[in-house]
Amino acid sequence: MCILIMGVSTSSYSSYSTIPTWTKSRETHKKVLDAIDEFGRTRKYLMNIGEYKSKTVVDLIKDRKPQVMVELGGYVGYSAIAFAAALRECGGSVYYSLEKSPEFGKVIVNLTDLAGLGNVIKVVVGSSSDSLRRLHADGALTQIDLLFLDHYKPLYTQYLKICEELGLIKVGTVLAADNVIKPGNPPYLEYVRSSVEKKNRDLAAISEPELKGNPNLIYESRLVEGWEPSGVPNKVRNEMNPDHWWTLDVAKNCSEANGGLAQTAPVAREPY
Repeated sequence: MCILIMGVSTSSYSSYSTIPTWTKSRETHKKVLDAIDEFGRTRKYLMNIGEYKSKTVVDLIKDRKPQVMVELGGYVGYSAIAFAAALRECGGSVYYSLEKSPEFGKVIVNLTDLAGLGNVIKVVVGSSSDSLRRLHADGALTQIDLLFLDHYKPLYTQYLKICEELGLIKVGTVLAADNVIKPGNPPYLEYVRSSVEKKNRDLAAISEPELKGNPNLIYESRLVEGWEPSGVPNKVRNEMNPDHWWTLDVAKNCSEANGGLAQTAPVAREPY
């Protein structure tokens, strides 16, 4: 028996693939990830984080043991499956995958259920800004332990500020932001590396800022080299994927920073 796992009908994708049904186990998610990887290699290129690159965040999950994770941009569910499986193994409770496209949202739901992670992954369809506010207003989301940003780069800073204003970013929250160098995301890097004083100066210079964020939060920021989805180190670049560097940012409040806490627990292992 075979079942449909990929049937994305958008302006870019109209391809299909099938995989066998399996008896679900704690390892079923690996078979689903392998099938998606194979589809991307042989049928249609998919902008997934990939087997090798995802190890950076999986190691981060193992180290930090978050209870609640949120990803902004779910695509076809690859990152949700890879990271939610690690979250489950570490005793975490819920992984929110926020995806704007209803078509991709359906794909994520189908694949995460097939992977045996439907009870861990909650797929929320709609703009991330609306979804974050709605989840918070409903009481479903009160804090984020690990936030994964790998969607539309110009919105990284905007959505982070929304999370800050809602009080979802706590001291110790970790941000894992992909694709931040060349052409990268200079506004995001500047924001997470800014001092409290600079953030307040920037706010004072705007008569009515649309989003204020929380200027009293600062981040211990670390740049980590990643991998191409194919497993090629980032030092070997190509035109399609010129940037696979991460920042891993740990939230601290200004009193902690001024108190001299220059180090926190290790953010992540060195890349492979």
